[in-house]
Amino acid sequence: MAQGSVGRIRIFEDFIGAEVPVALTTDVENLGPFKIGGEGFEDSDTGATVFDSDGLSGVVRLISGNTDKDTTALMTGMMFDVGLMGPINIEVRVRMVDLDDKQVFIGLTDTNDDDQDQDTDIITTDATVVTLQASDLVGFYWSSELETSDEDWYGVYNGGTTTGVTTAASVDLDADATAGEFQVLRLEVAPDGKTRWYVDGVLKQTVAGAVSTSTDLSFNCGVSANTGQLGHLDIDYILIEANRDWTV
Repeated sequence: MAQGSVGRIRIFEDFIGAEVPVALTTDVENLGPFKIGGEGFEDSDTGATVFDSDGLSGVVRLISGNTDKDTTALMTGMMFDVGLMGPINIEVRVRMVDLDDKQVFIGLTDTNDDDQDQDTDIITTDATVVTLQASDLVGFYWSSELETSDEDWYGVYNGGTTTGVTTAASVDLDADATAGEFQVLRLEVAPDGKTRWYVDGVLKQTVAGAVSTSTDLSFNCGVSANTGQLGHLDIDYILIEANRDWTV
């Protein structure tokens, strides 16, 4: 197929002003290069709001509903194929206001439904076990319900040549989230599916064949409520880099 000069895709959002106001009550909206939706997004107390203070460099707060399993997520289209477009590098800088009653997934997955429920469509947990709901996923997971270590980030994966691990302790990255402090999470996915997880510049896990090399995937950054409390996730920036697929 014909090729041009723009062979590398770079998606960067710094959240410098665009927002989705709370109480908009629509099913899906656009925020920068992403669409924003989820099962709880249409609720009157959810959205993605830009900080008017404590927001130097640009910060947006992603807000889920306050019903158990309600989800608000930033998503791309189903635009990534690891084998054709790797290496795919994802870097986000995020913080949580508190470490209560929420879960977070950031990475690649084979779903980007406007009404997605993170527990049903991507991943969920029960104390010491993670249930990989999506056939294909790779990324960072955090949940207040994990008893192995309810403050750590976990490096989850499914759909590649290496079977996805469901024992939480085996994918514990031993990297605590700290309430009120930003962390840099980086995911590097090679064309053969080999994936590396970094937290604040430190390599925490490497898995060969962690994800399918032929399934169409979407970037997903979402927060979900675990009980009756709104789920908050503050995002400083999102960076995604990948090769262009010239075969289409």
